[in-house]
Amino acid sequence: MEQIKLNNQETEQKQSSSHHQQAAEQHELASKHHKEAAKLHHSGDHKAAAHHTVVASSHSIQANEHAKEAIQLHASKHSK
Repeated sequence: MEQIKLNNQETEQKQSSSHHQQAAEQHELASKHHKEAAKLHHSGDHKAAAHHTVVASSHSIQANEHAKEAIQLHASKHSK
């Protein structure tokens, strides 16, 4: 029984770590697209800038979802 509990804790830690890593990666992708959108907007290519803004927004949403999952895993761990 104790081994099952340890395995569950280890799995939760790996999942939480994975969500943190994925959130960080998605934030980095969002940042790259925002920077590209800024360059394109400055050069006058508003259509391409808008596209990169939409892509950046999508990455931000995904990052926030991963962060939310990590928070929920932490909360469930500490509420036990």
